[in-house]
Amino acid sequence: LVQLLPRLYDVTEGSVTIGGVDVRRYDLDTLRNNVAMVLQKNELFSGTIAENLRWGNPDATDAEIEDACKQACADEFIERFPDKYQTHIEQGGNNVSGGQKQRLCIARALLKKPRILIAVDTATDAKIRHSFAEKIPGTTVFIIAQRISSVENADKVLVLDNGRVSGFDTPANLLKTNAIYQDVYNSQTKGSGDFDEKGGEA
Repeated sequence: LVQLLPRLYDVTEGSVTIGGVDVRRYDLDTLRNNVAMVLQKNELFSGTIAENLRWGNPDATDAEIEDACKQACADEFIERFPDKYQTHIEQGGNNVSGGQKQRLCIARALLKKPRILIAVDTATDAKIRHSFAEKIPGTTVFIIAQRISSVENADKVLVLDNGRVSGFDTPANLLKTNAIYQDVYNSQTKGSGDFDEKGGEA
């Protein structure tokens, strides 16, 4: 689904629309510049932290970089590095942890000031999700979640089951009406299970 939005694939039937306009009618560069993705595998390249972040926006100022890192909770570890934003990152980000790498990629995505941000829940803890709501209110955020806690405060949740829409509503309504959402909620609040066990995602 998320690969259809920036047209990494095109639909074979029906349509995907953004703002009521079929994505195939947008200029491809314009479309992709307005969609940022932070998935499980994100690459960093050899260069400083600042250089890696400016890949999202070459014109970003130092202040904008620092603000994006605060939103992504990346400033917490960057400030501990002796060279801070001039710290050298090895090819692939091999000298930072997986969590640090994801936070840098979130900051890089935020620097694009996208209209649509797509992120996996493993990259977005509660503090970062709160920052999204407060700092980028005009951005539509898609969180691909396997944890109910990641979507409890979402405006709407889309439940997919084997590639088909099983439910699309507020979390509260889905808890009353959608069997998959109910099952996952019950299994996770009892301390076990996730969407992988039920074959669904939100």
